[in-house]
Amino acid sequence: MKAIVLCGGLPQIAAIKELQRRGIYVILADMNPKAIAVPYADKFAQISTLDYEGIKQLAIDEKVDMLISVCADQMILVTSWVSEQLGLPTYIDYETAKNVSNKEYMKRLFVEGGVPTSKYIVKAELSKEDIAGMEFPLITKPVDAYSSKGVRKVNNWEELKPAFDNAVEISRTKTAIVEEYVGGEEYTVDVYVEEGDAKILSIGILDKIPQSGKFVICRGRYPSGLTPELKDKIRDAGQKIADAFKLRNTPMLIQLKIDEGKVRVIEFCARTGGGIKFRLIPQISGFDVVKAVIDLTMGIKPHVEPFVENAHIINEFVYCKPGVLNHVEGLEELLKESVIDDYSIFKPEGYEFGEIKSSGDRCCYFSVSADSQEELLRKHKIAAERVKAISVEGKDLVYHDYMNLK
Repeated sequence: MKAIVLCGGLPQIAAIKELQRRGIYVILADMNPKAIAVPYADKFAQISTLDYEGIKQLAIDEKVDMLISVCADQMILVTSWVSEQLGLPTYIDYETAKNVSNKEYMKRLFVEGGVPTSKYIVKAELSKEDIAGMEFPLITKPVDAYSSKGVRKVNNWEELKPAFDNAVEISRTKTAIVEEYVGGEEYTVDVYVEEGDAKILSIGILDKIPQSGKFVICRGRYPSGLTPELKDKIRDAGQKIADAFKLRNTPMLIQLKIDEGKVRVIEFCARTGGGIKFRLIPQISGFDVVKAVIDLTMGIKPHVEPFVENAHIINEFVYCKPGVLNHVEGLEELLKESVIDDYSIFKPEGYEFGEIKSSGDRCCYFSVSADSQEELLRKHKIAAERVKAISVEGKDLVYHDYMNLK
């Protein structure tokens, strides 16, 4: 058998290895010949993963049996479209993939399906009359962008108009959402929908970089510390999403906020979380989401056991001040000393850091785990102090203050 895997990042390495373990020949498609997953594939095809027709022709030429995408919304659109065009198996149809990737459609079905969310409007152009009845602060976001691109929190009309115009410019459909800001703590929830039943895999607290108006994630913390009642509310919200979008068997990622006992869903996508979630979720729940996606594509339906929250984990994403990177240091030593459990470096030598605009600006990440919260915080502090990103001038570029935990 043959498979095409789209994109050459960390999660795709896991997908390639799992496919090869099953005796499947893997072709990796990516525009970047230096992508980190390239050495792991049996064959590399340099092609844009957003080139629908190009990926379709590659699948025809290689006579593949399936296309696999993990951890990326846009890639799900490509794999589902090509698979339907060629009569290949896909666990999510193209129409559903398109609907769950569009934030305007998403918000509409939230309201229709009783999913708790914030008041919103969708516009191509904005006037003061359009936001009558909405209360500042407000959030602007492109209808169809990812990684927090174009997402801004604004406090008045003077801030709103340029932020809205920027979101529209980023959007492929040239439309943007304006919604009321929801206070409280933000959580990331990974779910697996098994035969229509939404089952929680993990619940983590999301921390954002401490810059006004920014919504860039710098950290995920586990356990959530939520009461059973709040976990039930989260599970209920996940079930309502699955019902509203008619999802039967799929991973699902939900971002939500909780304030004074009220759950408000920000958005969701029909995939597992990105970054290093493919490693984290099995660590927390025992359920391997990458294997699940491959199973589903091959017609095998995985089973999920009940969720038990007991892991003490911090996943820290490291960001840098402007400058040109020479190398990252400290991580390998921390791993050998068992201070951290895992790490990855995302940027190569010579990469130039500028303003932080999205999660794609991360330099590296490290993961810390422990048997208690006290030990977790102790190990995290050591790692946060010792990891460094050294510039070509010999200066440490890391924003160490972003990693301070109180």
